[in-house]
Amino acid sequence: MRNETRGRIDVFGTVMGLLAVVCWGSGPVFIRYLTGYLDAWSQNFWRYATALVFWLPFLFIAMRRGQVSRQVWKWALIPGIANVAMQCFWGWTFYFIEPGLGSLISRSSLIWTMMFSLVYFADERPLVKSVRFWLGIILSIAGLIGVVVLEGGFTARATIVGTALMLAAGITWAVYSLAIRILFKDVDSRVSFTVVCLYTTAGLAVAALVFGEPGQLFGLTAGPWACMIISAVLSIALAHTFYYSSLRRIGATIPAVLLQLSPFATLVLSVPIMGERMNILQWVSGVVLVAGSILAIWAQEHLGKTEIN
Repeated sequence: MRNETRGRIDVFGTVMGLLAVVCWGSGPVFIRYLTGYLDAWSQNFWRYATALVFWLPFLFIAMRRGQVSRQVWKWALIPGIANVAMQCFWGWTFYFIEPGLGSLISRSSLIWTMMFSLVYFADERPLVKSVRFWLGIILSIAGLIGVVVLEGGFTARATIVGTALMLAAGITWAVYSLAIRILFKDVDSRVSFTVVCLYTTAGLAVAALVFGEPGQLFGLTAGPWACMIISAVLSIALAHTFYYSSLRRIGATIPAVLLQLSPFATLVLSVPIMGERMNILQWVSGVVLVAGSILAIWAQEHLGKTEIN
């Protein structure tokens, strides 16, 4: 059951959201390394398949205990289809658009998630009246733009097709998040994600067979294999489960704001691992982004409060 915390910050839900950000932030570092070994479609499939294997034992145990209802299998089709679509849109996008600009446009998911959440969920509507929430949104967006645009290799070259694909990815991510929030509010996050992951893996297997070369995996050495497994566990198996827990506890809007931290987290992790450098303006933008996220977290005090007409 969702923990009802009225008028205060849900520490557990917030920590789950921040852990999801850190785990997702690590994903691009591993993906970048694996680009020399696997195509994007095969990466998507094998990483999701590995994440599925990671959680399958737990799902089998839950099924034996009668903790997985038929409704869960039906409900999971909606976020599963949305997730497959999002991954496909994301994969196609970079044939038409530069990575820096693409990652920036992809964060448009915040707008869709916030808009749908504030309309659909009565317990999140009080955020509309929170000055801290709106200031957090403004600072988060400004900081995100600074972190991405001020990167030395950033270019703004895009096509209409690329922009449309990335916007579609943002919308399908919002649908994915909201479906989890609506359908699985009373379901264990590990159970719900594993079932969704099963459907997602099946869809990505088809995409990999049609567009990619999944057989490449079997020719890899130990290093790339290890990176694929670690990235699957961190940025898929654990990240999504943490995110599901956060959605159940604090709604969809604030976790969407926290996700704006992901590009900054990626850059911070890339400094020691990939040898990347961040200029002073990016660090300043990162501080602004973090400040915006802190304000959004603070705005949780408004969640669930009775609106005064």
